Formats: sequence, structure tokens, C-alpha cells
Amino acid sequence: MLLHQFLVRALPVAVIAASAVCAQDYPHKPVRIVTTPVGSGNDFLARLMAQGLGGALGQQVTVENRSGGVIPAETVAKAPPDGYTLLVAGDTLWIVPLLQKTAYDPAGDFAPITIIAKAPTLLVVHPSMPVKTVKELIALARARPGVIDYAAGSTGSSNHLAAELFKTMAGVNMVRIPYGGTGPALNALLGGEVQVSFANAAAVMTHVKSGRIRALAVTTAEPSTLFPGLPTVAAAGLTGFESGTKFGIFAPAKTPATVVQRLNQELVRILGRADVKEKLTNFGLEAVGNAPQAFATTLKSEMATWGKVIKNAGIRAD
Repeated sequence: MLLHQFLVRALPVAVIAASAVCAQDYPHKPVRIVTTPVGSGNDFLARLMAQGLGGALGQQVTVENRSGGVIPAETVAKAPPDGYTLLVAGDTLWIVPLLQKTAYDPAGDFAPITIIAKAPTLLVVHPSMPVKTVKELIALARARPGVIDYAAGSTGSSNHLAAELFKTMAGVNMVRIPYGGTGPALNALLGGEVQVSFANAAAVMTHVKSGRIRALAVTTAEPSTLFPGLPTVAAAGLTGFESGTKFGIFAPAKTPATVVQRLNQELVRILGRADVKEKLTNFGLEAVGNAPQAFATTLKSEMATWGKVIKNAGIRAD
């Protein structure tokens, strides 16, 4: 009986000690980063981080591409929490579960490591629109409820949710015209089929510079370094308005804190390098690199914000 009691009491201590040893020994074998298919923004970031981490950790870091949707997240959620399987994902990781049931919990199944980068969204209009500022757009939309159309890609996309948040905060009624992706939505705006869109900045900047599209504002909380001189939507009186795609890197939940911290330190150092920042800028992204707890706080805040938007707008998965 005494031996049994000793073993029961000693087991948790042994597990903790073993975890500590593994964490101190990390890494002693190759690391893999699971993400979406080749050519995606997630894939670009995963490969960029893998290049830097390989040298920093002294181990091979490979990228494993899985089919789109929730497959990469489900794979990592079920992986051993030892720091050898990581996930690079955008905000669909935590938005999709707000729209439909998934086999993973974005808040409970992952250990956030850092936000790698953010992609600003621009509020843009067709040049035929008689507005040059966000305030003028709001005034026109209020004067013409249900008349102005906005283009959006897939249901629940960051651009779709940004428009719905704008409608709520500005008190306007613009009509969503759905398209089968961001490309068709952009073409519709270029062709004048719709008047307004919240579009990925990298995708529309060429057209903004040519005058085929007019940019009114950027949706980030602060002015974007990628678009100097362009005001924020929030500056038009919509205090607190913020949108845009964020990309992060995660480990499975219960990964030792020392391993998460080691990965965070190396990734933040990589994201601070001038050459990495330049590559991100050329891809239309801004480097971030924050602490795990800050990332966890952002994740919680985003889920609360977009969950409310989705509920209020009655958005359902296609």
C-alpha cells in the first residue's frame, strides 16, 4: 500500500521532470511546420520562418503542405506537444470555428507562439463613386440605404467581415454581392459591377496607383508603413475599427513553456532582420513578432469581435 501511494505521488513529479529534461534538450531532431498548400500566403511565411529557424535551432526545419481548409490545424492539434510539429495559419484558423463545427478548438488546442505578420486591408471604391474620404462614403451610404453594393469573396473571409463591421459601426446599409474568391471580387470592382470593397492591400495597390481603384483608408488600428499618408478607417470617427489578416505560428497545446519561449525568441529575432522585413514588405505584409501571451490575448479578442459580427449579421457557412 505504501509503495502504491509512493508511486502515485511520484508519477506527476517524474512526468514534470521528464518534460523539463525534454525542454532543456530541445531541439534534438528535425522540426516540421504544417501549413496550407504550396503557393499560399501561409506557405510563403512557413518557408520563410523555416529558413531562419533551421540555422537558429541547429536542426532541419521542413514545411509540410496539407490540403486546405481545416486539415493543417487538425493535424497539429493532434500532434505530440513537444515542439517538433508547428502550424503556420492565418485568421481562418479562429474564424472558421465561429461559422461551423470543427474538430479543433482554436483557443484550447494550440499554444500561440507569435504573430508572424499582418496583411493590411484597404477600403477601396470604384473611381465613379463621388467620394474621396471615409466620411463622404458614410454620408453617401446613409443617404442611399440599400443602394451601394460591396464585393466580397467567400463567406466569413476577412474582407467580408470587415465590411459587415463597417456597416455596423458606421450605421449604413450596403448590400453584399458575393463572388467565388477575392480575384472575381476584385474584377467586379474594376469593372464597376460593384462600388465598394474591403480588399487585400497587396492585390489592389497596382490598380490604386494606376487610378483604376480609389483607396480611401487602411483598416489597421494605426497607419500602415506600407501605405504612408493613407488614413485609417478609425480616424473617420469609427473609433476602435480594426481589421486585416493576421498570420501566426502555433505549437500544440501543452507544449512546454520553455520550448514555446525558445521558439518565440528565435522567431522574433528572425522577424527583426532587415532582409526578412524586406521580403515581407514585397509580399504586402508587415512583420510583427510579439510575445506568446500577447498573441493569445489578440486571439481571444479577435474571436470575441468577429463572433459578435457573425452573430449580428446572421452569417452562416456556405
